[in-house]
Amino acid sequence: MRFAKRRLLRVLPWLVLLAAALGGAAIAFAGGHKSSPSEVSTASKKPFGPQCTPEKLDASAQLPHTNLTVSPLPGSRDAMPQTQISMLGVPAKDISNVTVTGSSTGEHSGSLRAYSQGDGASFVPDKPFSSGERVTVTGTVREGEGSPQRFSYHFTIGYPDPVAQRPPTPRTEPGPGEVEHFHSAPSLEPPAIDVTYHSPAVAEGDIFLAPYSGASEEGPMIIEGDGQLVWMDPLPAGVKATNLQVQTYEGKPVLTWWQGYIPPQGFGMGEEIVANTSYEVVMRIKAGNGDLVDLHDFHLEPHNTAVFTVFRTLHCNLTSIGGPAEDAVTDALFQEVDLKTGLVRREWDSLDHVALSETYSSTNGTSTSWALDYFHLNTVDPRENGTTLLSARNTSSLYIINDKTGQIITTIGGKKSDVRVGRGAATAFQHDANTLPDGDISIFDNGGAPFSTETTKPGHEYGQTESKGLIVDVNAAAGTDTLLLELKHPRPLQAGSQGDVQLLPNGDWFVGWGQEPYFTEYTSTGELLYDAHMVKDGRESKIESYRVYKFPWKGTPTYPPSIAASPVKGGVEVWASWNGATEVASWRVLGGSSVAALSPLATVARSGFETSARVESVRYVQVQALSSEGEVIGNSKPIEVS
Repeated sequence: MRFAKRRLLRVLPWLVLLAAALGGAAIAFAGGHKSSPSEVSTASKKPFGPQCTPEKLDASAQLPHTNLTVSPLPGSRDAMPQTQISMLGVPAKDISNVTVTGSSTGEHSGSLRAYSQGDGASFVPDKPFSSGERVTVTGTVREGEGSPQRFSYHFTIGYPDPVAQRPPTPRTEPGPGEVEHFHSAPSLEPPAIDVTYHSPAVAEGDIFLAPYSGASEEGPMIIEGDGQLVWMDPLPAGVKATNLQVQTYEGKPVLTWWQGYIPPQGFGMGEEIVANTSYEVVMRIKAGNGDLVDLHDFHLEPHNTAVFTVFRTLHCNLTSIGGPAEDAVTDALFQEVDLKTGLVRREWDSLDHVALSETYSSTNGTSTSWALDYFHLNTVDPRENGTTLLSARNTSSLYIINDKTGQIITTIGGKKSDVRVGRGAATAFQHDANTLPDGDISIFDNGGAPFSTETTKPGHEYGQTESKGLIVDVNAAAGTDTLLLELKHPRPLQAGSQGDVQLLPNGDWFVGWGQEPYFTEYTSTGELLYDAHMVKDGRESKIESYRVYKFPWKGTPTYPPSIAASPVKGGVEVWASWNGATEVASWRVLGGSSVAALSPLATVARSGFETSARVESVRYVQVQALSSEGEVIGNSKPIEVS
């Protein structure tokens, strides 16, 4: 840990990979127990070119004549050996006589564990299944006062194709002005920020990002509008962070971010972190069913649930789209987990619902070492009307799905659009689609393929080459998708990947440009209010931040402020900072001949992340953080001037 007094999580890369062995979703609360790895499956011998697509595309997850929504999906062929059987829709007490039988491993013992929400249960097997076997699930469900109904369905276990972790790449040597340095916090080296336009009319709030792939420290980071650092949590080599944002948990604001390993294929293998306003980690959320949490999207939902993306790679026969029989595919999915029990309440897999032929990715160059990333889910937006909005980069489509059945209601864009896409509303390899309060949809349109030599670009009939934020009106009844607003950068940008569009509480728009190191604020009608970027040698940096957000934030660390001091001609130079504190208005410097004889020497207004003051020559110094009312809210340790 870089700060001895900080309690923030430090996750080493090998711990991230260890989570792959877990049979169920695991939520580790600070001070709680650790999950144990499940028994490792003895997989069946893999046949040449196994099928990974379902028996019936886009089948219903709701069992006939019941209110049970189940996963894995009936008829699917992509379940993991460590999968649990999720049954959602009735109280656990109304589910009985559950029998789970593998075609090669036989009947599985296990336990039926209720969700804390009271609306279902998961059957958690005592041992994993074998790849390739057909699993049959039978049981009885009683709904209300009706007679018990027998149910029976089956699915097939897929053949996982694990992604190996590469050694971390050393940080590049920073160029002039590329990173910041602080006397009082020498272990912090955030990227330097150049604010090129800042209107006084911007919305209130700080800016949240997570830089990586550059010479600066990597990790979640908060800055003020003037580019000054508020807080950063630098991570160990090989561990990266994305998607830092403010959410609500148990009625209180929390910080959430993804943390883990990013392979060259461009998805995440890690976990979600939840920290309180004192930057103490209160929860670590892991995926279930033998998976790892992906970096793309994460939502804390009401009633103690969370929704997040997952990427898993499977051996798969791709001859149906012109690929090899012995190949691999990346199945992008989302899981909904119960935060109190760690159980998987629901799982939706792209392979079960969207045909491989809808991709714009090519099978050229794919192999079992580099799976076909045919879908690339980057948004899961749960909506209040019982549907969820999804965004898939590599089909250039948005999908609205029915939460109960999992089936696709409307496809927007791509090869099989259900609506007529108007001029300017088409997207190419888009990210971050979100439903707005009035029902419209915001989208970050990347405008082009990230790997143009391997991909056929959609949308060329609209001349799309520039990344931009889009606000569209999708009218499924009329079959139209109409552009309402376009947000372009003052300097045309082409972000091959990543990016986001955020509606702020006052109606402004905040855009993070993903692969391009910019973030920008606009009025509700698209007028520029703010623009900044991470810099290198006075130019834009190649440091990236998957998304950039703006939120009001109040941070109150429990660890003390930091101090440094050095003798100078005629006195002592003192530097003070407090990583994450947002309530500091000024600093008081104390000094004296001994620790027991410290007295006030000077009070100076806070001037950014680190504030300096010059005082008379003394042997020991200490700083006190003062609020706007002049109250002491933090004391550094006393140090000897040397």
